[in-house]
Amino acid sequence: MKIAQELGALVGATLQGPLTLGGAAMLAPMSGVTDLGMRRVARQFGATLAFSEMVASAELIAETGEAKLRAEGEGVEPHAAQLVGSEPQAMAEAARRLEAAGARLIDVNMGCPSRRVAGKAAGCALMRDVEQAGRLIEAVARAVQAPVSVKMRLGWDDDERNAPALARRAVAAGAAMITVHGRTRRQLYEGRADWRAVAEVVAAVTAPVVVNGDCRSIDDARAMLAQSGAEAVMIGRAAVGAPWLVGVVARALASGEPPREPAAAEKRQAALAHVDWLLTALGRRSGLRHARKHLSAYAEKAGAPAPLRRALVTTEDADEALRLLELAFTPETQSEAA
Repeated sequence: MKIAQELGALVGATLQGPLTLGGAAMLAPMSGVTDLGMRRVARQFGATLAFSEMVASAELIAETGEAKLRAEGEGVEPHAAQLVGSEPQAMAEAARRLEAAGARLIDVNMGCPSRRVAGKAAGCALMRDVEQAGRLIEAVARAVQAPVSVKMRLGWDDDERNAPALARRAVAAGAAMITVHGRTRRQLYEGRADWRAVAEVVAAVTAPVVVNGDCRSIDDARAMLAQSGAEAVMIGRAAVGAPWLVGVVARALASGEPPREPAAAEKRQAALAHVDWLLTALGRRSGLRHARKHLSAYAEKAGAPAPLRRALVTTEDADEALRLLELAFTPETQSEAA
């Protein structure tokens, strides 16, 4: 597919660092979801990029354990990390620390709609102050050699759809790539993403634009690219329980052929490796608690029957969870659910 071939050339020419991308489907940064284990799986199956959970700049500077774990990128190359904050100096210092730890692309979060983030003048709240947003991006871009990208929404609400203006300011401040989630902050995750509206951002800037929101399949991805004119798609919630989906879409976009799903055995091995990473990194009790959202999604998308899914999210035994997860991917279990 032409657009997939062009992405590597365009991004490679535009980014201000030694980073060239060769695909057109990325794993979105999702708080509490895109841990290092999930990102490793996504890259293993061919995701163009796999972004970290958003890392709070103040927490990274304070060296909290959670922030350091979120920022980790071992085994994910290139390592793309997302920062959130509202104070330029703190964001710049946090960006320097991320780069020193191996980040090869730093994304600035201006799209998180949560009250916890927006209430601190960060995330989506920055879309209401384009000049402050620009100062923040400028501080980050000046602090590091790695390219800087920005993720935003269409605007705060339908009366403030200012993504094109913010994108222009972001590029002027040094942003090398823009991602737009096709919803406003007021929408949160309700309704349908407006892919056509992202075309206004594409027309406003020369930097590559990535379209995000409601990508569940290769058909969605192709429609998103056609309607927005963007260079790539970003996949979020649909990849929970199926992190290989991002690579499946990336390969299908590049080849123009129908998508090819990994074999059940490959999915099983990847899911087990992901959960095992959580159990190791967080400890078996905390890791199992954190893994439940993933366990439920893996089992559901594998076609496991409801009793097995319930057992997965209620067991307090990590070994039992791994056993049940492996069982969820077996053909016999899937035929029972059918």
